[in-house]
Amino acid sequence: MAISASQVKELREMTGAGMMDCKKALTNTDGDMDKAVEWLRENGLAKAEKKSGRIAAEGIVAIDITEDRKSASIVEVNSETDFVAKNEKFQTYVAEVAAQARNTIAGDIDAFLAEPWALDTSVSVDEKLKSMIAVIGENMNIRRFQKVETSGLLGSYIHAGGKIGVLVEADTDSSNDAVKECLKNVAMQVAALIPKYVSAEDVDEEYKEHEKQILLAQAKNDPKNAGKPDQIIEKMITGRLNKELKEVCLLEQAYFKSENKETVKQYVESVAKAEGCSLSIKNFIRFETGEGIEKKEEDFAAEVAAQMK
Repeated sequence: MAISASQVKELREMTGAGMMDCKKALTNTDGDMDKAVEWLRENGLAKAEKKSGRIAAEGIVAIDITEDRKSASIVEVNSETDFVAKNEKFQTYVAEVAAQARNTIAGDIDAFLAEPWALDTSVSVDEKLKSMIAVIGENMNIRRFQKVETSGLLGSYIHAGGKIGVLVEADTDSSNDAVKECLKNVAMQVAALIPKYVSAEDVDEEYKEHEKQILLAQAKNDPKNAGKPDQIIEKMITGRLNKELKEVCLLEQAYFKSENKETVKQYVESVAKAEGCSLSIKNFIRFETGEGIEKKEEDFAAEVAAQMK
């Protein structure tokens, strides 16, 4: 099948691979974007993770958390433009959505939209959203939410005015300022380094096997490994997989504020020891505005030119 320039451009933005490599990958996979990414990875031509080229939608992430840090919600509300995302009315509305989400009993977005709006029960959450669209003058969408209640303690962090939001849940018997500061730092770690799991124990076998097959294909396609015994290649793959797991597991990552290369786990343990309390990271939630949404690129010059023909 014919591969378009826009397909090549999209794949290049997603993977950082060269233009000709992207075209070859798409040709070899009949234009299937996900398979093309896998092909590039197997041939050592792309990074393990897609770049942020697909993150394009505007809006903000907001968090509503109780004073005792036992209950919280995180929401993402999208708008068409960054200009609206910075609008005070929009930001106030998103904060109200977060407060609604913290008290909701809804299990999904559809149920959430159908429930009464807490600040005016004569309308639903969906009807309130539609009225805000009329006021703001742009299409808006409550994309997702999660709520957390814990017997331990919650930490939170909002980055860049709502571009990224993180909640961290910890099992602990303390709620002093040092522990709260620790959880905020861990939330900042999650925002910056994008882990997938809390610890290596949480990594599912399907993920491990998938990554192992990618690494195996990379090793076999590398001319430097030609003729190497299978057991040597197996050891190489095991080492690379362990390294990759450290990068995707929060507690195994190098703590970003550390000067002596301690891990996040070691940092948390040092705080627990210093404060004489129990403290362990149980879970985290990370929302990034527009994550996985492709934003339509407008070519106004071309549009005007076409209308003048």
